[in-house]
Amino acid sequence: MTGENENGAALDPKGLDPAGLADRLAAVGYLADEALAMALALAGRLQRPLLLEGNPGVGKTAVAQAYADMTGARLIRLQCYEGLDVNAAVYEWDYRRQLLSIRLHESEKTSTDAFAASLFSDAYLLRRPLLDAISQESPPVLLIDEIDRADEEFEAYLLEVLSDFQISIPELGTLKATSRPTVILTSNGTRALSDALRRRCLYAFLDFPDEDREVAIVRARLPGLDEDLCHQAVRFIHRLRREDLEKTPGIAETLDWIRALFALGLTDLHDNPAAVQQSLLCLLKTEADIKAVAPEVTQRLLGQVA
Repeated sequence: MTGENENGAALDPKGLDPAGLADRLAAVGYLADEALAMALALAGRLQRPLLLEGNPGVGKTAVAQAYADMTGARLIRLQCYEGLDVNAAVYEWDYRRQLLSIRLHESEKTSTDAFAASLFSDAYLLRRPLLDAISQESPPVLLIDEIDRADEEFEAYLLEVLSDFQISIPELGTLKATSRPTVILTSNGTRALSDALRRRCLYAFLDFPDEDREVAIVRARLPGLDEDLCHQAVRFIHRLRREDLEKTPGIAETLDWIRALFALGLTDLHDNPAAVQQSLLCLLKTEADIKAVAPEVTQRLLGQVA
């Protein structure tokens, strides 16, 4: 019963030890190592945000989705980017509705003071991910994805939310959390995060899995796959990651590529090197990388794959 206890209610992760949490995550298709399972278990018990760092493609975002699936909680995602501001991340006023109400009010004989106050009430408030997350009756999972892409000013603003789980809106005052969300932040390390943010979070670093774990991930996500093809493909990708590439293929690319190989009817990479070469478009995402992995490079890597 994924995301539920024996009574059908949403699962409370605070009652799980790391091993039990890892088992629950495995049941929804995410294989967590001991360090990540411990970090998630402590984040749940201590109700602290968890910062996940690592290279793109190692599965950081998938942790939040799997955790939400495991607990049966709603996943609320804030995708960070340069220039992210309060209007996009926290709240804004529904100016169109306010303007329409003003026009309707002009033809009515109602109190101007009362009407002016009503324009900045909850009815006209558009809740963006951060405010939405602290307004839920049941604790959601709040994913703040790629926090390192946001500006330092937004990171500083975020500290109030992560410290007190409350948001100040000048027209309404301070809104405190109805329920405390589980907060997972991810960072690809494109810029250094502040010490203040790090102090408010528990921390885990995610790296690419070793071959055995990646094979297990593929088998969990793609049941029924040919075993030999699975092992060959994972060995090939691990050797490909050692090449000088602009964009190292991640776990999602591994899954895409193996699906493509299966769709092409391959059961052994050595049977059709030309098809393997052409299918690398699932793994290589820049022109430079496609040129770098020329057919002779593919042949060399295939030679290292039993």
